[in-house]
Amino acid sequence: MDKTQQAALKAAYRQQPPPLGIIALRHLPSGRTLLESSRNAPGMLNRHRFELNLGKHRNAALQADWRRDGAAAFSCTVIDTLKLPDDPAFDADAELGALLDLHRAHWLEQGQPLY
Repeated sequence: MDKTQQAALKAAYRQQPPPLGIIALRHLPSGRTLLESSRNAPGMLNRHRFELNLGKHRNAALQADWRRDGAAAFSCTVIDTLKLPDDPAFDADAELGALLDLHRAHWLEQGQPLY
């Protein structure tokens, strides 16, 4: 691959919007899970990990579990994504909210506790 092709691939990558989706931070010993929607799902996972490692997470129960059991006791994943349509009237925030509500309801139906 020559430099021109590499530059074109990098430019195309930079123009892609970050994936919108639902993230889950799951405490494996207890099964408790934090579900959250984000316009930048991978970035939100990084933010949570950073806050937890810093000891400054806004969810006190999650922070306590992290402090007690460490990062190895957690699963941090993007569990669902939204594809942005070409429609300019598409309300991404409303769709993310509906998707989050759907996942929370499913989680609770399965008897899995949430943070």
